[in-house]
Amino acid sequence: MEMKHKWTFAARFRRHAFGWRSHPAIERVNEAVAEIKAAARHDQMLAAEGAVLLIEKLSPALEQVDSSSGAVGTAVNNAIAALAPIIAEAPVPEQVRGKWLDRLWKAVEDDEMPYIELLPEYWGELCHTTELASRWADDLMSPLKLSWAESRKGDLGFFKGTSACLSALYAAGRYQELLALLDLCPYKFWDYRQWGVKVLIVTGRQAEALRYAEDSRGLNEPAAAIAATCEQILLGSGLAEEAYQRYAIAANQKTTYLATFRAIAKKYPHKGAKEILADLVASSPGNEGKWFAAAKAAGLYAEAIELANRTPCDPKTLTRAARDLKGTEPLFAVEAGFTALRWLSAGYGYEITGFDVREAFDFTMEAARNAGSLEETLLRIRKLVENDTSGNSFASRIIGRELEI
Repeated sequence: MEMKHKWTFAARFRRHAFGWRSHPAIERVNEAVAEIKAAARHDQMLAAEGAVLLIEKLSPALEQVDSSSGAVGTAVNNAIAALAPIIAEAPVPEQVRGKWLDRLWKAVEDDEMPYIELLPEYWGELCHTTELASRWADDLMSPLKLSWAESRKGDLGFFKGTSACLSALYAAGRYQELLALLDLCPYKFWDYRQWGVKVLIVTGRQAEALRYAEDSRGLNEPAAAIAATCEQILLGSGLAEEAYQRYAIAANQKTTYLATFRAIAKKYPHKGAKEILADLVASSPGNEGKWFAAAKAAGLYAEAIELANRTPCDPKTLTRAARDLKGTEPLFAVEAGFTALRWLSAGYGYEITGFDVREAFDFTMEAARNAGSLEETLLRIRKLVENDTSGNSFASRIIGRELEI
């Protein structure tokens, strides 16, 4: 079977097409994935062929791109995670799938940077049938054992097909062989041992799976990923309270404090917001102010203000809170705005301008009028300016002009 289709991305992914620039490369990767997903809505086989073609082209096209920030690697990993199911689920004859796998394997072997190193983890899924997965496992097992034998002797043994072999064994249902093979591994890499955990889970040995995962911890192993797996084992066993106590915080670290709080609150609905917040605050001493947005989002206004005053909190975050709630929660908005002015006077904040200071002052005043505490709030702000001993009078001078001091 040969697909005749002109893919827009094909001409854009020439070898070294992007030079060193990462931003255009990331945009093109995302556009290519979107094009393939669009095709999948009306022709699965065509989309799968496009996915194979794109994966073949990724590394040669990105070879010279500056990947120091990790953004390009993340984009490629996301692309592979999106494309692998499209290839795996395509209804094609085994002969066609076999040719796809040969092409993909050559791309893995030629991947020097590497960019598509995540692809072998999906190998069992890409095989689609247990028979094909079993054949690939047989082909990959001998070189894998050889590389591990060399490592045990002290030599640098590395085989690109390690994850592919383990994934294929799992997809083939050869569970005992997979566990026995992992026993030969000279080091405890989570990328490999996660397959052992999956085997123990699928065979109903949850307690053993938990111990196996915990035993995979090491200096350079991904603690968050291991914690997330342990958490899922306990949640799947109906042990939500134990999962929360042991793994919730470590397993749900997101890019922001607010996102972390929301992830845990969503996963553990039996836990109150106040308890979750208290546990998160206790887990990060010295960063209490950074939990302000989480407390505010949960409606814990008193706790939010208390946290914002304990350690530095972003003044702009506090100002936005005063702006958003000056009408519905004016007392809280006054405290948020005043705390923003306090931290601004103390010199905190990133790329602060006079506009930021005046905005904090104006929203605080609006909230104070709504709360019926205008005179009291003005008095507090005057004292704040008069007592400024931070040595950075930029914000205090602006506030003072607003007060006509």
